Amino acid sequence: MRSRRGPRPLGHALGSLADELAPRTVLADVQRAWPEVVGQEIACQARPTAERSGTLTVSCAAAVWAQELDLMAPTILESLNRVLPSAGLTRLRCVATGL
Repeated sequence: MRSRRGPRPLGHALGSLADELAPRTVLADVQRAWPEVVGQEIACQARPTAERSGTLTVSCAAAVWAQELDLMAPTILESLNRVLPSAGLTRLRCVATGL
């Protein structure tokens, strides 16, 4: 008689499914990597919303966050390009949208 296995966490299965269904675009890749690259605090205040010709647009909760990310742009771009070498990001455009 075979023993019955206990329930397994659903999170792992959903994570794999989400990876399979995710769009294969630079923006989607950046959005997935964003919290890891910038940290949870910044990720709660700013999120990537568009990418065009190497320019990543980031919508920020307030003007002060947009200004702060503008100052951090070289470091953020370097980190994103290290994690996503095929992204080829050259510019960060930060806008205050109030999320």
